[in-house]
Amino acid sequence: MTIRIPSRALVVLAGPSGSGKSTWAGRWFRPNQVVASDDLRAVVGEHEADLRAGGDAFDVLDLIVERRLKRGLLTVVDTLGMDTDRLERWLALAEQAKRPAHLILWDTDDKTCRSRNRARAQPVPSKVLTAQLAKWADVRDQLGDGFDAVHTVDDVAVVPELFARAGESAASQADDPVALRFGLQVSAFDWGDNADIAARLGDIAAEAEEAGFSSLWVMDHFIQIPQVGREWEPMLESHTTLGYLAARTSTLRLGTLVTGITYRNVAHLAKIVATLDVLSEGRAACGIGAAWFEREHIAYCYAFPGLDERYELLEDALELLPLMWGSGTPSYDGRRISTPEAICYPRPLQERIPILVGGSGEARTLRLVARHADACNLFGDPATVRRKVEILHAHCDAEDRDPEAVTVTHLSTALTAPTRAELDVKVERLGAGRASPEDVARATNAGSTEDQIGRYRDLADAGVQEAVVSLADVGEPGSVLDFAPVIETFAR
Repeated sequence: MTIRIPSRALVVLAGPSGSGKSTWAGRWFRPNQVVASDDLRAVVGEHEADLRAGGDAFDVLDLIVERRLKRGLLTVVDTLGMDTDRLERWLALAEQAKRPAHLILWDTDDKTCRSRNRARAQPVPSKVLTAQLAKWADVRDQLGDGFDAVHTVDDVAVVPELFARAGESAASQADDPVALRFGLQVSAFDWGDNADIAARLGDIAAEAEEAGFSSLWVMDHFIQIPQVGREWEPMLESHTTLGYLAARTSTLRLGTLVTGITYRNVAHLAKIVATLDVLSEGRAACGIGAAWFEREHIAYCYAFPGLDERYELLEDALELLPLMWGSGTPSYDGRRISTPEAICYPRPLQERIPILVGGSGEARTLRLVARHADACNLFGDPATVRRKVEILHAHCDAEDRDPEAVTVTHLSTALTAPTRAELDVKVERLGAGRASPEDVARATNAGSTEDQIGRYRDLADAGVQEAVVSLADVGEPGSVLDFAPVIETFAR
């Protein structure tokens, strides 16, 4: 079974000389990721077999391990790995840096070790190797204490931390499947010339329906946000874009993730969303949040009130929007806004357009979700999501509301391909020499189809009912369809 190594981990190789550790490490890791005691003896001594330089070499090795782990760099230690005091020292460094520690064990037979050793330019003395083999037999089964995972040598996949246990979770999904819906978020439109945007966006929508996505979302921003790109990159106006997508699709629910409460008069927003619902034949969703991007407000001449006022506006909107879409023309007098008549014709086709609140603040946002909304949108790993869902359900209990009435959605970036080899090509292309493969993989949550199945199974187990995916390579033809096998696995 392929060994999954988190991309910020400490990896210690353990086995006698001639067992094959260095050859294996050279196959699966880049040279700068491997720290070898033999190489360091050649730096501080006469050559790599200069045993007199061993103490100095290990001092240097300890320093390198400490600094690499502190910086979050994958660190593969190629030594004999049989000195328990050194193992404890490296484990302490990993714990201090909050990095996982993996131990790889070699079970190469004695005859092979001796044969390989004799073929070396600088072989280990026969008596020394004999002592190593004897010690290995004595200590092998005790070396794993304190490590997060212990493996016997096999193929390797270096993966972002969230995929470290994805294989087990993917197997759980195969054996005991659960249901999960998927949405697609398009957060960037930098696909070449502006003249290419409309055609590619239409293709993305068609691919999303073919792949089995349930919903399609765009951000509500006027300037590209720094978390995604640069300010001069194209950013389409959200609701105009949703109108275009309504004409290009037939099954996808359409919405913003999410509209800032300060960007539009709330009654006007109700009119916009109702119009989208009619023209999409009942497929509109209303994503809304407290807004945060101050620079955008200033550039586009919007007031940016304090957080308390924005939350009051948000709660007013959560109360007024259903009135605008409902029967009659009732008046509304809220904390920050009021109207003598909540009037909106034509009415939406849906009896209630679902309202999703963005953000996962535990004291305010999730309380408002429990009180007023149909869905929330969370971020983070499964442990974080599980805690947020528990808090949401506590708010629902306090509001005397059934937690099942609130859909839990989750937003994150993803990059996927059917195989790790194909995924590596995508990672290299996105990095294009500007970032290391590990950095690109972490930033994009890059994983194979199996990795992604395991990841989303963990999120489903944490309480997520719809996973919204922002595909890092969404501008590339076929990228949306690459996600289809993941969706199919959760379709019920």
